[in-house]
Amino acid sequence: MKISSKEDIINHFINGNKSDLYIGVENEKFIFDTKTQKRSTYNQISNILKFLQSNFGWEKVIEGNNLIGLKLNGKQVTLEPGNQIELAGAKLKNIHEVCAESFEFQDQLIKACNEFNLELLSIGYDPYTNLKDVPSNPKKRYEVMTKEMPKLGRLSLEMMYQTSGTQINLDYSNEKNFSSKFKLISYLVPISIALFANSSIKEKKFCNYLSYRSYVWQNTSRGGLPKLFLEDMTFEKYADYCLNLPLLFIIKSNNYLPPNNYTFKDFIENKIDEIDNISPSKKDLETHLSTIFTDVRLKQYLEIRSIDACEWDCHCASPAFYTGLIYGNLEEGLDIIKKWKPDDVLNAYFDAPKKGLNTELCGKNILYWSKIFLEVCKRGLEDRSQINKKGNNEKIYLKNIENIISEKKTKAEKLIKTA
Repeated sequence: MKISSKEDIINHFINGNKSDLYIGVENEKFIFDTKTQKRSTYNQISNILKFLQSNFGWEKVIEGNNLIGLKLNGKQVTLEPGNQIELAGAKLKNIHEVCAESFEFQDQLIKACNEFNLELLSIGYDPYTNLKDVPSNPKKRYEVMTKEMPKLGRLSLEMMYQTSGTQINLDYSNEKNFSSKFKLISYLVPISIALFANSSIKEKKFCNYLSYRSYVWQNTSRGGLPKLFLEDMTFEKYADYCLNLPLLFIIKSNNYLPPNNYTFKDFIENKIDEIDNISPSKKDLETHLSTIFTDVRLKQYLEIRSIDACEWDCHCASPAFYTGLIYGNLEEGLDIIKKWKPDDVLNAYFDAPKKGLNTELCGKNILYWSKIFLEVCKRGLEDRSQINKKGNNEKIYLKNIENIISEKKTKAEKLIKTA
């Protein structure tokens, strides 16, 4: 299928409409050499991938002659630029399944790491390693990205090589449903940054931020929270945004070439000489959509990307939080933000990485709003009534958030004392 007009992009989003709504979660982790305390090399990561393939039935994903990932039953394991390892989970119906999937993979990874004297660390920013000392891997796109990304974002390389996050993928049923969910998710980004802050240490010292990962992403090419996202979003508006965004690279014969300032609009208008002026395919569109690094993103589902990676005790909290709000109690959430002004949200967005729960948002601090939205979330999860074998609904995964709110202290603030 060729993409030859804006209407084709809009139709791509329309084809994402679903009657059954699923949850997908992506988690990134750092891996360190136990003896040297240095970040894992590509060879060490390759050993882990081979171990998972041999012992747990994963299938290899190869690029050229290089092992770059795994896949199994709708799940994928991929490598980030600095060898952060990511599980992109399957489409699941509830947080019980999401949490079980994460726990199973965590157990597999621990077994693999023990085999090769490696150890896992789930945190938003590498607290030990200087950027220049981070190893790379041979994924082709990262070579071009490493050259191009710093041109329009001064911390882009730190984003690529030094950060790890949790991403939550949620579905929409139609354009109106998409617009409502996109709005609430976008307005909640400052709360998400503050509540799930877990990256306060850089090179073994407090870096004056609670979510340094979020600060880095705010200073990353193609990243951030555009003011456009705080308006009423439509498929057409997002299509326009995509059209006018420059390409990050040009793909020709499985090779990645510099973008030469071409936009996706140039691509659909057959203006790229380097690829003989051909039209983009659906796969080219999907690739372009995946190179938008904003805190909220649309593909054929919505992506929430404003959450620091964290250890197992909070692993399931953020997916539960957003599932309760977006799938369980959307209208009540929208009612709370209906008088919020975009400029106030943006001010809080830029303050949240440093001020955390003390960030002011529309006359109250984020601690106050976190309490409000937690209760909305709980009612949403109760209404969903997804019960596990022990008779518990999805609220059981909110304990970590309850602790943060009651203690008035995020994981990031607890980290500071250990630096």
